[in-house]
Amino acid sequence: MIVKILIAVLIFGITVIIHELGHFLLAKANGITVTEFSIGFGPTVVKTEKGGTVYSLKLLPFGGACQMLGEDGEEEGEGTFNSKSVWARISVVAAGPVFNMILAFFCAIFVISYAGSSPARVTEVADGSPEAEAGLEAGDIITSYEGRHISIGKELNSVMTVQGVPTDEITLEVKKADGEKKTITYEPTVTTRYMMGFNYDDCDRGMEFTYVQQNMPLAAAGVVAGDLLVSINGAPITCVADFTAYQTEHPFDGSAVTLEYEHSGKTKEITVTPVENTYANVQFSYQLREKQSPIGVLKYSVLEIKYWVRTVIDSVSMLITGQYSVNDLSGPVGVVDAIGTAYDDVKSQGVLVTVMTMLNMVILLSSNLGVMNLLPLPALDGGRLVFLIIEAIRRKPIRRDLEGMVHFAGLVLLMALMVYVMIHDVQRIL
Repeated sequence: MIVKILIAVLIFGITVIIHELGHFLLAKANGITVTEFSIGFGPTVVKTEKGGTVYSLKLLPFGGACQMLGEDGEEEGEGTFNSKSVWARISVVAAGPVFNMILAFFCAIFVISYAGSSPARVTEVADGSPEAEAGLEAGDIITSYEGRHISIGKELNSVMTVQGVPTDEITLEVKKADGEKKTITYEPTVTTRYMMGFNYDDCDRGMEFTYVQQNMPLAAAGVVAGDLLVSINGAPITCVADFTAYQTEHPFDGSAVTLEYEHSGKTKEITVTPVENTYANVQFSYQLREKQSPIGVLKYSVLEIKYWVRTVIDSVSMLITGQYSVNDLSGPVGVVDAIGTAYDDVKSQGVLVTVMTMLNMVILLSSNLGVMNLLPLPALDGGRLVFLIIEAIRRKPIRRDLEGMVHFAGLVLLMALMVYVMIHDVQRIL
């Protein structure tokens, strides 16, 4: 338990430190006085001063700060933030998210060098399936799914998982082995069955819920990805084979089902009623990873970061449109718990697999932090950039006191949201 918490805190801390280091280095390069560079927040545990900058370690290992002279005031003297050109200030503010992307890119190089990555290359198409009859063949590379460009296999997997598969008509754009581009449209095979809304897989601890679909019975009952299924109607479930055997004998039919599941080491019992659901069967498989040349590693490292950036943007859009709710957000506590769970799942598979999994978590978290900080919201880097871009266009700054009030109000709202999310994270873990 202690080891996984330390690893999780270390990974979270690295992403935040790199972010603040970006601000720090660009501030120093532009002659801005950095009054304090801190790791963590809360009461100071230890501090030292060098070159006019206080370097401090705070009690709570979440977050960090790079405080610059005059950053939130009207000071205009030598070494202040506001005394520098607007483009210098833009570079300082943007450096944090940019450094996060750089960190994610270099981690992606290590992961892809070891595990590989690939386009969505079709490996098999079921004989006689609608896909085969429409002309989809093994070796085709899927470049677009329902109008959305697909760069890598995991992107196609993510889109089909989150957005679902149309039951009326599916449109794919593919690149054939000879380089020909072709549009394939077909009506998929459709199945109607009772479902609770989850994906699953075996892990070293048993059968794990790998994805829980929103607005479905399991999610409504409080189950989240990472939980383990323990039993169904009293029948023990130790692996996917047990679950498959149970479903074969007792297919869901709309009757209430009693489940026992493990959440953060605690066993809980719920009763849920499966709902009738009509879905399309995808009768082809595709490649997620294949070894790459050195040039391919660089190419797919860029595409990996692009995938995560787009995933974060899509998640924000779904939050705005109501497909996700605030309760689906995770703060530092939830992030640390997710990293710890990932570590538990792979630690028995050897050091190399564990390291690669943790690097994947760094890629996810660092990309997320970079994109989220660029959102044009007060108190975030993106909000500050909005004011600086307006200043560059107008060639004069917006009133400093007005900008300060906007950022302060944004900070208050952001802290309130963080407290709410943290409380929800703790309740979810417990």
